[in-house]
Amino acid sequence: MLTRRHFIASAAATACAAPALATPTVVRLPYKFVPQDVAVNPDLPAGQIHVIKEQFFLYWTLGNGRARRYGIALGEQGRNYTGVLTIRRKAEWPSWTPTQNMVRLEPEIYGPYRNGLPGGHPQNPMGARALYLYDGNVDTYYRIHGTMQPWTIGQSFSSGCVRLINDHVEELYSQVPIGTQVYIF
Repeated sequence: MLTRRHFIASAAATACAAPALATPTVVRLPYKFVPQDVAVNPDLPAGQIHVIKEQFFLYWTLGNGRARRYGIALGEQGRNYTGVLTIRRKAEWPSWTPTQNMVRLEPEIYGPYRNGLPGGHPQNPMGARALYLYDGNVDTYYRIHGTMQPWTIGQSFSSGCVRLINDHVEELYSQVPIGTQVYIF
């Protein structure tokens, strides 16, 4: 059960996901990572997102002790954000440009993409939708987004962002308004 003890504030920011060298493939998710409504702490209000990193789950709270749970992929150890953020922007088929820090740290991976990729490009790691996470009015460059690599769900496999299968992020995107609080622990 998701409880408030998972939500102890601290901060560490990083950037987004690694470029997706996408190959069309059929992926069979373990049942626990298939979107489903689950019981959570009844004190949690509706309309929040809670990311529990150690379990690879994102919860969209529905109220009355219920939430919609999604399986996620996360950044590798040390590349994840911890804390409370706010969704300030949303985009369908977003473009992507690696941060300067990503290019500096891993030029062999990110250098070829330094000028960015358009939305929908098979190597664009943002997938079908993106929810842009801000600390106050400052863009953290941390996102909740789709992935062109669905086989990574349930793993630490990127430069940081929270990633869902494209169909799942499309479902979440349609429900989540700008201004939604996101708790990442």
